[in-house]
This record gives sequence, C-alpha cells and structure tokens, in this order.
Amino acid sequence: CGGRLILGVGLGYPPRSEFERFGEDADAKVRARKLDEGLAILDGLWSGEPFTFDGEHYHLKETTFLPRPVQTPRIPIWIAGHWPNKPPFRRAARWDGVFPESVAAGWEQTMPVEDVRAAMEYIRVHRESDAPFDLVIGADTTGTDRERDRAHLAPYIEMGLTWWVENLRPTRGTFEQMRARLRLGPPG
Repeated sequence: CGGRLILGVGLGYPPRSEFERFGEDADAKVRARKLDEGLAILDGLWSGEPFTFDGEHYHLKETTFLPRPVQTPRIPIWIAGHWPNKPPFRRAARWDGVFPESVAAGWEQTMPVEDVRAAMEYIRVHRESDAPFDLVIGADTTGTDRERDRAHLAPYIEMGLTWWVENLRPTRGTFEQMRARLRLGPPG
C-alpha cells in the first residue's frame, strides 16, 4: 500500500456476538484493557526493535517484528468511540485520530456538531502530543445537492475534519444507487 494503511480500532459491538460466541470476555472494561495492551504491543512490534511485553492479558517474549511499517513512527491508529463515554476519547488522545459516534444520534445520523466539538475539546485536554491528529466523521450526504452537502460538512471542517466516510449500506438504497453516489466523489 506504500504507506497508506491506517488501523482503526474500538471495543467492538455487539459484545455477545463478537466476543462471547468465541469464548472471550464481553465485559467492556476487560475488552478496554485488552485493547490498550494490544495497542501497546503493536506500537512496540512496529518499532522494528527487539520488544517484550508482560501485561495483565498478553505476554510476549523478546521478538523483533520486521519489516518495519513504511509510516513513521508507525502505522497511524484511529480510535472509535461513542460520545459521551469518556474512556475511548482518552484512548484516542494517545494515538493518531478519532472516529467518534454519538450514543444519542445512533448509527444512521451524523454525529451532532456540538457533540463532536465537546469530544474534540476533551481529546485536546488529554492529548500530550502535538503530532497531527485525524478527525473522522462517518454519515450520509445527499450526493445530489452539492451546496447542501458542503453546508452540512462546513462546521465539521472548521473543527478540523480530516476524513469524511460516506455511509453506504443496504438501508440507504440499491447497490446501483450506492455506486452512483461513489461516482459523484467527495461532497466537499
């Protein structure tokens, strides 16, 4: 991919079907600790240097993972989370980007601007790095009314939106309708 890879992570949902069916603990706090350890392991392995890890859930003997990723210092990591739950946003502050969703808005609505603003302010307070940070929003645009779509995106862009992910799902239309939407390109 020539350095274009981005890793998106989150706790996973719904826990019963994504974890319990496979014999894993579905408890959100346990999954969060496992996620944090897994991210620490990836960060260490992607360094290309000898790495060991001894955590609560995972243990690695010294190993060197090669080849190193093209990106430096490593492959960017985006954290997904549901606002106003704070832990995923503290986690996002430690990494490279956030893909926030709103508990109140639900899956098929754009996260309200005021919620994104609050989440980004929370991340800024907890961020210890001045490295670039991606804000990723996923939702729908009309795909037909360019001015309306641009107006819809404007407040997110003002907050630092770096990626817009257009939701393409069966409830939104036919396969051909979704292909047509893709052909129109970005809304902004």
